[in-house]
Amino acid sequence: MFNPSQADVRRFFCGVRAKMLANAPMEAIETLASLWIAEHPEYFADLADAEAAVARNYEDPPGQTNPFLHLSMHLSISEQCSIDQPRGIRQAVELLTRRLDSLHDAHHAAMECLGQMLWESQRAGRPPDGDGYIACVQRRATKD
Repeated sequence: MFNPSQADVRRFFCGVRAKMLANAPMEAIETLASLWIAEHPEYFADLADAEAAVARNYEDPPGQTNPFLHLSMHLSISEQCSIDQPRGIRQAVELLTRRLDSLHDAHHAAMECLGQMLWESQRAGRPPDGDGYIACVQRRATKD
């Protein structure tokens, strides 16, 4: 299984942004990442310098958005939907997309569920609850 370091992830996204600017050829995963990067121009400055990105602490000040975590979650949800793993995520995100009339907004709502699942898993020291994650996204899709 691929397990990149924090520095690897940051260099990956910075490299994709550089390829976007240079109109350079990309691998499939880079193309997908470039689509999410394009949706977040507020992160362009963070993606401009890979070494500065690697050195930066996004926990200071507290509450600051980490663009690399955010973009990684977009990629993760995209990949989950492409293979429907955990089972049911594709349909849940599709329903949420229709409800919100935006794939981007649906991803942001699903990210909250994904983050909650991961936090609960780490806190309890148990494997992630995929069923709870799907249920959370489904609730958001059917919310009035």
